[in-house]
Amino acid sequence: MPATPALRRVLALIATLPLLALAGCGYGSQAKDLDDVQVAAGAKKIDGLDSVRIGYFGNLTHATALVGREKGFFQKELGGTQAKYATFNAGPSEIEALNSKSIDIGWIGPSPAINGYVKSGGTNLRIVGGSASGGVKLVVDPDKIKSLRDVKGKKIATPQLGNTQDVAFLNWIAEQGWKVDAQSGKGDVSVVRTDNKIAPDAYKSGSIDGAWVPEPTASKLVAEGAKVLLDESDLWPDEKFVITNIIVSQDFLKKHPKAVEAVLRASVETNRWINAHPDEAKAAANERLETDTGKPLPADVLDPAWKSIAFLDDPLAATLDAQAGHAVKAGLLERPDLKGVYDLTLLNKVLAAGGRAAVDDAGLGVK
Repeated sequence: MPATPALRRVLALIATLPLLALAGCGYGSQAKDLDDVQVAAGAKKIDGLDSVRIGYFGNLTHATALVGREKGFFQKELGGTQAKYATFNAGPSEIEALNSKSIDIGWIGPSPAINGYVKSGGTNLRIVGGSASGGVKLVVDPDKIKSLRDVKGKKIATPQLGNTQDVAFLNWIAEQGWKVDAQSGKGDVSVVRTDNKIAPDAYKSGSIDGAWVPEPTASKLVAEGAKVLLDESDLWPDEKFVITNIIVSQDFLKKHPKAVEAVLRASVETNRWINAHPDEAKAAANERLETDTGKPLPADVLDPAWKSIAFLDDPLAATLDAQAGHAVKAGLLERPDLKGVYDLTLLNKVLAAGGRAAVDDAGLGVK
């Protein structure tokens, strides 16, 4: 069916902006293949599959994937089907990998999930589960900014034009009654789009006065002398908002629901273990980060960052819809049609088997 004029305008806008591109992680376009899991001899394959390819970012907000891999939860549920892994630095590259069938399922932030779904006309992915909430803070130079009203007139970094944190900050600015041009970042506050990797150096040099950023970047800035002025969780109902979701290609979901259910079962069990053993889980996540990136996080960054992230199975669908609405209000996006972006059938089946209540898709589930 040909695209409607409204859809064409959305796609055109997405094509010209790095809108909703990242989940607040590092930058890059290449996946690193990490296929080191050995399948137990004689174990039964799921759906006849030799392997399931799982993608994630080397970031604490993806700790369900980090810990699930490190502690073997995914491989345990997949049995004779090998869990293969690929790490990514940015949302677009993971969406590309999903579209090209280089991965089957992945952990990703809300903005690239929205972007990927809308850009494909709703044909490429489904959100099938939640993973994490929170982990985003406004951190500032305490010598220059002592209260929220002092943010006016200052230079505040966000990771990228139109990414999850950029949209959240623009929305917060508007709620203060201040004016900023979303494209240029100029106005009552100077919004300086700054790669998370260089934000600490930009802060040390005085190029920025603060940043609205995810963990562990926020805690890295605090280690450089910044102070937390606002935790974004405080702005949301029940202090919860989606920062990481689980997505799967629609084709893989249709052909291999048992494999998807196995991964979701492993994710739910991993989150249960993380919440029951927070110190061990934190150490496991950092061990995986060291293996994947070559460098663990120091304790003065790891500890506060870990505390600010909640690991949960609920995708918090209403907050994803709200985040899309914030991008619309900022003038960065025409209102997208997100109906069908969720399919929580298998997740709710797994939760029910564990005696837990179903989670809601906020009316955005597949019919």
